[in-house]
Amino acid sequence: MELFGIKNCDSVKKARKWLDAREIDYAFHDLKQAAPDKAQLQRWCQAVGWETLLNRRGLTWRQLDEAQKQDLDTPMAIELMQHHPMLIKRPVIQHGDQLLVGFKEADYEQHFG
Repeated sequence: MELFGIKNCDSVKKARKWLDAREIDYAFHDLKQAAPDKAQLQRWCQAVGWETLLNRRGLTWRQLDEAQKQDLDTPMAIELMQHHPMLIKRPVIQHGDQLLVGFKEADYEQHFG
């Protein structure tokens, strides 16, 4: 299982704490150090949709030109996330062929039992 995020993100901290408390092993990937490639972003968007994966609430989104935010579709969203990895909603957990985006304790309980 792989967890993608950034170390100082509150949601990532909550997810890691939750997983650690249940002794669930995972590999952590810091998005600031290594952004997912285009193929991985395409797989993620196919699994959950770019609308779920793209973080439109953060500073990075607010700093984009208005033209970049208009008429988004999957290829455009992937390009934005590839060039600005902080636009990826965090954390992203890749567990086999399943993907969890964000941290909601109820979702984690359901997924991990």
